Amino acid sequence: MAKYMLLMSYSGDTACDLPMGEWPPEDIRAHIDFQHALDAELRDKGELVDAQGLAGPDLAKTVVSDGRTSPVVTDGPYPEGKELLAGYWLVDVESEERALEIAAKASAAPGPAGVPIRQPIEVRQVMSAPA
Repeated sequence: MAKYMLLMSYSGDTACDLPMGEWPPEDIRAHIDFQHALDAELRDKGELVDAQGLAGPDLAKTVVSDGRTSPVVTDGPYPEGKELLAGYWLVDVESEERALEIAAKASAAPGPAGVPIRQPIEVRQVMSAPA
């Protein structure tokens, strides 16, 4: 078993360029229901470690520190940026192929009128520290 982080991004590379807040309410509900069903499926198979949506970039902070002086905390990333990390799944699966299969399913989440949004999902193996 290996752990993979599936990172859900919104970038402009999706089939849907309409922000979710502007979707009809029934389309938002269908999208959220899809996410809940995917989480339940992964949980039932014993593959889901964690899954979370993230607050928007307007609430994000970036911290830089040298470990000696006060850290610099700035707002950002900025919402006018072309990409934002919207959420993630952490899965524990038998193979990279299974992680890619889950990512493909997540990418096809329904958008307005049920059309798959083709959302980019980055798949990265979680590495353990060297011994």
